[in-house]
Amino acid sequence: MSQNVRILASGQGWRAMDIICTSGAGDRPFEERHGDVCIAAVSQGTFRYRTRQGTAMLTPGGLLLGNAGACFECGHEHGRGDRCLSFHFDPAFFEGVLAGVPGARSIDFTEARLPPLATLAPLLADAEAARDEGDRAALEEAGVRFAGAVATLLCPQGARKAPPGRRDQKRVAEAIRLIEDEAERPIALSELAAATATSPYHFLRIFRDVAGMTPHQYVLRTRLHRAAVRLAQTADPVSAIAYDAGFNDLSTFNRRFRAVMGATPTAWRARRQSGPPAG
Repeated sequence: MSQNVRILASGQGWRAMDIICTSGAGDRPFEERHGDVCIAAVSQGTFRYRTRQGTAMLTPGGLLLGNAGACFECGHEHGRGDRCLSFHFDPAFFEGVLAGVPGARSIDFTEARLPPLATLAPLLADAEAARDEGDRAALEEAGVRFAGAVATLLCPQGARKAPPGRRDQKRVAEAIRLIEDEAERPIALSELAAATATSPYHFLRIFRDVAGMTPHQYVLRTRLHRAAVRLAQTADPVSAIAYDAGFNDLSTFNRRFRAVMGATPTAWRARRQSGPPAG
């Protein structure tokens, strides 16, 4: 089996990897072993995955689920190659995610995969964009979101999460103040969680419940808002505004600005600085 494995980002208890496999029908599968808890999102290609939970066909949009220490095989008898965005978690880290999911009981997956689900599509798109842009903070958040989503989908039906209480609302308010003060620098999910004395998954959940978006989305919106104001009020170069706001890549800034503001930075500036139309 021929693989190109690239580590995209890592932190305490987690890793994100881009795995490209070029094996085909003529290549015999061989036994491998998951060193930790694995959730791999399939971006391209199809392959057969066999592990102790069963055998499944993985297709784009689906999630491969691997238990720590479990042996597995992947086969490509139906086509050549695949690409996966693979998240790996230490068992203790994943157990911390489970602690925040109502009804979740076991760290071991009972299924070999999750099929392409509509509820997972936006998360997969966000994760692939983070991979392509090299956005470490977004990859960390995507990994925790995937872990929470899988735990939620596999836990017994009927379990309900409690709404955020005053203490959690206070934690989110503290995190928002930190973001507002330092939005231009990289801010990791783990840093925000540690500052509020919560686990990354619990913090992610309560932040989304209170603020209506994830922490990384809030950071991006804050940066874009400040850039939009500066574009309207100054003649500073677009590149300088982008870098000062915290974007390391001008093309990423332009793309995200247009998606949120509905216009390119240059067009936005032209509209705002031209003044109101004559009456």
